[in-house]
Amino acid sequence: QVQLVESGGGSVQAGGSLRLSCAASGYTYSRKCMGWFRQAPGKEREGVATIYTIAGSRDYADSVKGRFTISQDNARTTVYLQMNNLKPEDTAMYYCAAAPIGVGLCGVGRQFTYWGQGTQVTVSS
Repeated sequence: QVQLVESGGGSVQAGGSLRLSCAASGYTYSRKCMGWFRQAPGKEREGVATIYTIAGSRDYADSVKGRFTISQDNARTTVYLQMNNLKPEDTAMYYCAAAPIGVGLCGVGRQFTYWGQGTQVTVSS
C-alpha cells in the first residue's frame, strides 16, 4: 500500500521560506513521478511542481518558477519542495502525489494516482 506523508507546512510572512517534505513508502513500481499540488479555499487544485525520480527531470507551474524548487533524496523515497520568496497567494493546502507514469507524462498538468493528506501553508502580508 502506497503511503505519502507530508510535513513542513506552517505560517510565514511574505518573502519568507518554507521547505515541505514528502516521505513515500510501499511504492513498488519502477516508474515514479512525484509532485506537489495545492488547493486554496474556493479554488481548484493546481499542480505546483513535479519530478520524475529516475531521471530527475522537473516541471513547474509558471506561478512558482524561480521561487520553488523540487528535489529528492538519494534513495528517491523523499521529495522536497523548497519554497522561497513566498507570497500571500501561495497560501493553500499542499499535497504530495505520486503516479507510476513515464517521464513523458510526468508534469504539473497530469493525473496522479496516490495522494497524501496535505500540509497547510499560510503566508501573511
